[in-house]
Amino acid sequence: MSLNKKVQETRTSTSEFKSGLCKRIIPCLDVDNGMTVKGVNFSNLRNIGDPVELALAYEGQGADELTFLDISASRDERATLVHLVERVADNLSIPFTVGGGIASLDDVKRLLGSGADKISINTSAVLRPELITEVARACGSQCCVVAIDARKTSAPGEDPIWEVLIKGGSKTTGLSAFKWAEECIERGAGEILLTSWDKDGTLEGFDIEMVRYFSERLSVPIIASGGARDPESFIEVFERGQADAALAASIFHDGTWTIAAIKDELKKAGVPVRIC
Repeated sequence: MSLNKKVQETRTSTSEFKSGLCKRIIPCLDVDNGMTVKGVNFSNLRNIGDPVELALAYEGQGADELTFLDISASRDERATLVHLVERVADNLSIPFTVGGGIASLDDVKRLLGSGADKISINTSAVLRPELITEVARACGSQCCVVAIDARKTSAPGEDPIWEVLIKGGSKTTGLSAFKWAEECIERGAGEILLTSWDKDGTLEGFDIEMVRYFSERLSVPIIASGGARDPESFIEVFERGQADAALAASIFHDGTWTIAAIKDELKKAGVPVRIC
């Protein structure tokens, strides 16, 4: 498939979802040294399995998209594992987002040319915000997802404040996550992948307060990440949190729930989802 065709399909998909027609379920493959891993609060990683096998399994279960994050790339200051991106993309027909170790427009073009539909930038965008503008102008906003890892810093009873974390959650920045999201959108980001550091890997449910705060105030789709537990947690993040999409890893990797089963429950609850 040509790059232009893939970009056009992604643009159509994103606009439809933002209009409220469907909510997306997105499994996430956190990859470290070529293998899928999962931890709690971005640490204590355990090996889950081969990224290609998992990608195919999740597509078969009805995933709307797939996200591939090379979580050690930024920390180790190296490029994303392009050969793995090619292997995954060659076997998928659903939209595929890639992140980790993307530091330049050339990196973005290389990944899109290797089969990614969208790219996700996090640490590199914080360190050089102009990268967002460059990607949006050269490739289109529909290809540009900015991932924001956020930790709550305000005390109970205070106006909510979340701080941006970078380098796989290992470094604080002092940046307001919401103000940073606003700047990202002004620079051309087409989606925000919003991960709660406080909820990541805990299986306690999504951070509804944070997701709703961002969803109500921002004009682009919000992908909620961190804490997925069961169908009720997805219903809650879509209805109360007003998320456009929900990303999860642990419950799918461990086989606690399948994507198809989650979607069945969402449909019963009246949440619009795509059923294969």
